[in-house]
Amino acid sequence: MIDRFQGMEVFTRVVELGSFSRAGLALRMPKARVSVVIQALEAHLGVRLLHRTTRRLSLTDEGALYHQRALAMLGQMRELEDALHDPAGAPCGRLRVDVPAAFGRQVVAPALPDFFRRYPEVVVELGSSDRPVDLLAEGYDFVVRGGEVHDERLVVCPLGRLPVVTCAAPAYLDEHGTPHGLDDLAQHRFVNFYSPRDGHLFPFDFHRGGEHQQLHGAHRVACNDADTYIAAGVAGLGLVQLPCTRAVIDHLAHGRLVPVLADWSAGGLPLTLLQARRPYPMAKLRAFSDWLVALFQREFDGLPSHLDSGLPSPWLAIFERPPLR
Repeated sequence: MIDRFQGMEVFTRVVELGSFSRAGLALRMPKARVSVVIQALEAHLGVRLLHRTTRRLSLTDEGALYHQRALAMLGQMRELEDALHDPAGAPCGRLRVDVPAAFGRQVVAPALPDFFRRYPEVVVELGSSDRPVDLLAEGYDFVVRGGEVHDERLVVCPLGRLPVVTCAAPAYLDEHGTPHGLDDLAQHRFVNFYSPRDGHLFPFDFHRGGEHQQLHGAHRVACNDADTYIAAGVAGLGLVQLPCTRAVIDHLAHGRLVPVLADWSAGGLPLTLLQARRPYPMAKLRAFSDWLVALFQREFDGLPSHLDSGLPSPWLAIFERPPLR
């Protein structure tokens, strides 16, 4: 008789890691055993869950539905086990978190030793990506993302707001000139950013007083990854609008990027911490969310709503602080 919970655990790991071999390593299980479990699960359910080829695995329609429901059930089971493991409510158990790639490398990962000193019984699986993440369908406990979020299924906690700067590389400005007003932008190239979910091109935003304009400029290159977008700007491929992460502040401070259109604000990018609404709070969730909010408050403390045309050195120190202690 098949152990259905083991089957769900093995199946979700195979989907997450994209192969039987990697799932076996993660679960400390021989590849042959992984294959046997998946075959037994499919026989029990009476459907094929995975398309298998020599190069890749992909979900069938039935597999996609089962994967979504299995992740939710396994998450509920882990929550129950964590609650029973320590009725007093000491934080323990596994957390699945996904944050933007730049913040994973520069902010969250360097500060995690502090979190583990406080909560040694918690295990964190930290994903760092800029792709759209379906928190509920993919079984994440927390997701940090930029932009406004309106979803009644989620608890939305603001972390801070990154100023956005319009800028370009010196080489680009030497070749094409520096724009002094929005009318000049018709003669310029943009580096555009498009949604990795649906390919939608995001406009450039400009604010001044009560005036707000959104412009779609011509581009030779458009990107859907934050690091690539920054690199395209530094390479002189066009005008960019960038949230002031540590990497962007460093490029501005060292002259690899130059602010333009200083009399127009490019607004700000809100960062939010997202988690699913739950019928009862978990100690590990409270501990991590409180720690992460404090970490980002320290990161954003003192940031202005926008950058002016001067050097960004007054704000560089904000991003040079050590991790939260």
